[in-house]
Parts: sequence; structure tokens; C-alpha cells
Amino acid sequence: MATRATIRFATREEGVPFDKHPETWHAQFYNHWDGYPEGLGVEIAESFAKYRKVEGWEVEALDIVHGDIEYLYYVWQCRGKSEPWISIFKVASWEEERCIFVGTPDMLLKKYADEQIEDEEFLCNDCECSETERDICTN
Repeated sequence: MATRATIRFATREEGVPFDKHPETWHAQFYNHWDGYPEGLGVEIAESFAKYRKVEGWEVEALDIVHGDIEYLYYVWQCRGKSEPWISIFKVASWEEERCIFVGTPDMLLKKYADEQIEDEEFLCNDCECSETERDICTN
């Protein structure tokens, strides 16, 4: 069974926390298979952290919204900042929508990649996030 997801690339907007949807994004892709965080989330994080290629995405027009996705990813980028942030929303139609992850690629790998070393520490002290975002990225 397919686990569909949409991936959007956005610029951090003043006043919009990482656990909320931005009004605009710059690119959008659709992924039909393995859209859950342990699959697609790890792939996205590894593309930044380990320079791995991402395959299987379909480019979409910015105004298309799939109604059958289970996950929605935002990759937040900002000029002058070396590391992006990633937000993952669980948006399956049979559940209440909620943000399930906010953090850097390293934080995502720590949480969802089985092969990560358990004693690695990823700190959230350098980020400009709210207490809610800090709670999401550290749990």
C-alpha cells in the first residue's frame, strides 16, 4: 500500500513557527511510496546530512493539493543559514492533522533512522524556535 506525501520547500517567514503551515512555498513535489518519517523523512535528512540523492519525486505545480496524502513535509531554508529545518505534518484524512516533527536533518535522523548511534547528542539551543517547537524536536 502506498504512503503518499507532499514535500514543500519554503523560506522561513517572520512570525510563522515551524509547526504551522506557511502561506507560500517555492517548490512542491509528490512522493507516492514510503512517505512516512522513517522512509521519506530519513531520505530527505540524509540528502542534506550525507549528500545522498533523492529519487522518485514528481514535480508539481505550486497550486496543486493532493487530497489523499498522509504526510506533508516542509523543508525550511534561509540564505545565510547552513542547515535547513524540516517539519513533518501527519495529514491523513482519517486522523486529526498534527505536526509530528520539527528539527534539523540530524535531529530527524536521531529520531527516525534505526542505524543512528544512540549516544549522539543533538542540541536545540542554537535555534530560533518557540518552546513548543523545542518540545517537538526533542521528543
